[in-house]
Amino acid sequence: GVAFSPVGSWLASGSGDATVKVWDSATGELVRTLQAHPDKVLAVAFSPDGTALASGSSDRTVRLWDVAGGGLTRSLAGHSDKVLSLVFSPDGTALASGSWDGTVKLWNVKSGSVRRTLEGQSHGVMTAVFSPGGTALASGSDDGTVRLWGTRTGKLLRSFEGHSQGVTSVALSPDGSLLASSSYDNTVKLWEAASGKLLRSIEGHADWVMSTAFSPDGTALATGSWDGSVKLWGAATGVLRCTLEGHGAMVFSAAFSPDGTRLASGSGDRTVTLWDVATGTLLRALSGHSSEVTS
Repeated sequence: GVAFSPVGSWLASGSGDATVKVWDSATGELVRTLQAHPDKVLAVAFSPDGTALASGSSDRTVRLWDVAGGGLTRSLAGHSDKVLSLVFSPDGTALASGSWDGTVKLWNVKSGSVRRTLEGQSHGVMTAVFSPGGTALASGSDDGTVRLWGTRTGKLLRSFEGHSQGVTSVALSPDGSLLASSSYDNTVKLWEAASGKLLRSIEGHADWVMSTAFSPDGTALATGSWDGSVKLWGAATGVLRCTLEGHGAMVFSAAFSPDGTRLASGSGDRTVTLWDVATGTLLRALSGHSSEVTS
């Protein structure tokens, strides 16, 4: 989804207009536009050190960019269908890409080679996220399941089943104890990561829930929905804290700033919106994309 740089000064957004835009998150000014792919950009992610930006596209490739200069450093080809999700490992040496081809590929960032391909989900992989230590990776699929994999062995560690439709997004709490999954079934489910036990099902959105994210301190959960709203929930309780309204179309993605004070959301209304987490107020709407902000 929309991604903050590790120190929070920059914000990246990918769009159906085939570009990635990098914004100054404090001023809202456009820093750079990358003519990223020949087709829709569906995923963006910053490396942990903030020097690299990855983009994934309907063109089936992943591209790595130099953040400072904006130059293309590497193009990764290997998926047989569109790339829907990207996430760097905590140490920055690996990049995971989830694809509609039903696999997750783990890439060596330095060499561009495929370390491992995780296979087993029967439909497209919509989302992937590393555990805080990088030893496990959770993937969510259009088949309605979440799977937890060992990154060193590639073995399936655990399967989380309970959604009645496809899983659109997965997030792990900062301490790795909780896993949140959003779905086309309009719910968000909270799971105990270690056991796979379903702790809570959160309902409140009137349409597909496309994105979920934990706050950096792990106390809040943000969700973005096709109903056009972003909601903030208590992560421990599942109680609704506030609803952020201001987008004119569906919300595809949501991300907290590293300090947890702001939330960014990308929408079908072609904007990226910045929100104040404490008050729920709209801080700024960033306009410039000529198509939906999918990531």
